[in-house]
Amino acid sequence: MALCLALKEGQIMDDSDRILRTEFSEVMQKSYIDYAMSVIISRAIPDVRDGLKPVQRRTLYDMHELGIRYDKPFRKSARIVGDTMGKYHPHGDSSIYEALVVMAQDFKKSLPLVDGHGNFGSIEGDGAAAMRYTEARLKKITQEAFLSDLDKDVVDFIPNFDETEKEPEVLPVKIPNLLVNGAEGIAVGMVTSIPPHNLSEVIDAVKAYMKNPDINTVQMMEYIKGPDFPTGGIVTNRDELLQLYSTGVGKIKIRGRAEIEKGKNGKLSIVVTEIPYTMIGAGIGKFLNDVYHLVETRVTSDITDISNQSSKEGIRIVIELKKGADAGNILNLLYKKTRLEDTFGVNMLSVCDGKPETLGIVPIIRHHVKFQYELATRKYNTLLAKELDKKEVQEGLIKACDVIDLIIEILRGSKTVKEAKECLMTGETANIKFKSEESKRDAAKLCFTERQATAILEMRLSKLVGLEIEALIKEHDETLKNIAGYEDILSNRGSMAKVIIRELNACQKEYGQPRRTGLEQLSEIVIEEKPIEEMDVCFLMDRFGYTKVIDMASYERNRETVESENRFIFTVKNTGRVGVFTTAGNLHIIKVSDIPFTKFRDKGKPIDNVSRYDSAVESFVYVGNLEEIIVRQFIFTSSDGMSKRVEGAEFDLKNRMNKATRLNEGASLVSVIDVNEAESLVYATKNNMFLRVDAGDIPEKKKTAVGVKGITLSGNDEVREVYPLPAEGGRIAEGSKGEFDLSSLRVLGRASKGVKR
Repeated sequence: MALCLALKEGQIMDDSDRILRTEFSEVMQKSYIDYAMSVIISRAIPDVRDGLKPVQRRTLYDMHELGIRYDKPFRKSARIVGDTMGKYHPHGDSSIYEALVVMAQDFKKSLPLVDGHGNFGSIEGDGAAAMRYTEARLKKITQEAFLSDLDKDVVDFIPNFDETEKEPEVLPVKIPNLLVNGAEGIAVGMVTSIPPHNLSEVIDAVKAYMKNPDINTVQMMEYIKGPDFPTGGIVTNRDELLQLYSTGVGKIKIRGRAEIEKGKNGKLSIVVTEIPYTMIGAGIGKFLNDVYHLVETRVTSDITDISNQSSKEGIRIVIELKKGADAGNILNLLYKKTRLEDTFGVNMLSVCDGKPETLGIVPIIRHHVKFQYELATRKYNTLLAKELDKKEVQEGLIKACDVIDLIIEILRGSKTVKEAKECLMTGETANIKFKSEESKRDAAKLCFTERQATAILEMRLSKLVGLEIEALIKEHDETLKNIAGYEDILSNRGSMAKVIIRELNACQKEYGQPRRTGLEQLSEIVIEEKPIEEMDVCFLMDRFGYTKVIDMASYERNRETVESENRFIFTVKNTGRVGVFTTAGNLHIIKVSDIPFTKFRDKGKPIDNVSRYDSAVESFVYVGNLEEIIVRQFIFTSSDGMSKRVEGAEFDLKNRMNKATRLNEGASLVSVIDVNEAESLVYATKNNMFLRVDAGDIPEKKKTAVGVKGITLSGNDEVREVYPLPAEGGRIAEGSKGEFDLSSLRVLGRASKGVKR
């Protein structure tokens, strides 16, 4: 398909207005690539230099511009969000506020960048309060290590979205923030997931790289030993970290930290004090549910209670055990079956030189160090220029103090400031009155620069005091010292490295923290599972599809009530399986262990929740003990009158959902009858046609066959039910003229029409 960009009707076409024809697919491809790159670069992926996404960078810069510093009062989050959105980030307030909240959460960031005041959420998944209720300001480290040098022309400023403001292309961050705080982001066709690391270790690694730029990953890991999650925990695959840090891609297995405590009554409890980083938020609630599910499904019977006693002081989840329980084995079970041990997928993707790239740990630090040298070069060039300007002015003022009488005479003899300034700069004395020719000759020798002349003319008389002149000379000496220092830094890479390392040491000393996450190489967990004691239980399912199993004693005590309230009732082993045949021709197989073992009065669970049964499109036809089903024969009948006999062994299957029979289009399964229950069958149709046939006339077929015609139907009639009739008869059914005994029907041949009753 070609895309034609045509002129509007009546518009005159000239050389600048042409009809452009291009392939639609090419336009779509280019547009999609442009969109993808915009999402990658401008929204979702952090920059390797400052480790920040655009929304984070813009929020911090806006707070800096608003003056919301660490030593100033808090300001409403709504004000910060609104100002950021209006000036720099026109992508909605929710993304800005979410970024602000995350930068304030110490359980997500190793080094929080924002000081939050109010409800900024919790580790258990509670969301932050609305932005109109919370307040925020910058952290001290953010002000000192992220924003302090913005006034020294260290980074480029670019126009904002509507070109009414300027924003920094990148923040002049002094620490490898990409590693310290990590990053998470989903772009188009790619994702970044970088774990947080320990600040002190990362700074040590930077210093090691600056001393030895040829350092390899093995040597680097002497300093950065592994990730350091703010939630603590234990990394269990330490030996795999080398490959991860070399390639930038891999998996980290992290385990929560738990202790075994002994109670007053001698019972043991497992107390979880640190959780995996991946459990932050709803993961804690899911962990509690998973433990409950282990008990409910009888995977373990040694857990008696679980309670979440976490508070501001930290995580504390208490799992109480039965007396005599093997606490170590139960803890291993929790690691194996719940998210107490989890996997953190790593893809160290960041924007490098304007394009996304997956980097190992050494290249990330290389980019950071290169950035630090660029920042230092621009910073000290700016400082040097300022000191040279000061030097020029100071030298002019010192020189002026030596000829102050002449300067005063020039000022008194000049008609305008311009004439006086011209005299000071070029020695022009034509329009100035002097007291003597000697003064005029001395004035003609003056050659101050324009900046010096301006400073002299603006100088206050109080500067002529002796102490002020001494202070000026002292200040000039300091300026000369600074100039020498800056020139040394700019001309000597070693001197610049010392300055960078000095700043890193100061940051490390003030903000460094001990490592929180342990690093170990642990073997795969082996669970010593106790064999389940096999026993008979009673399966119950009511007409609404709620199912449960109860112990046989409860069934015997409440037999009458059980039979009146439930549709399907039978005995099954607690290690066995239940087979459910449905109108859609499906067989759903359910492990008894997946069905809740409850008290008699408990409601149970919908069968939809323990199998792949869908109550919206199918209904129950037959439910039974699968171990008994597979040793019997069954007669299947569909709504279009087709019947067949099937060996139960065909249903000894492993899948949770299987095709039990083949149906003609538009037909549904109506009946599944145990052959042992029927000497003859009675077909009953919606139009009250009844046909009694000998059960032996139904031939044996495979479950994949449709079967043979059991009854011939007229018009739009269809089979509504099939009654098994034992040899002794005596079964009552409802016909058009009322109830009657099915044994009164004469046995006819298969595929007959039957009789009207």
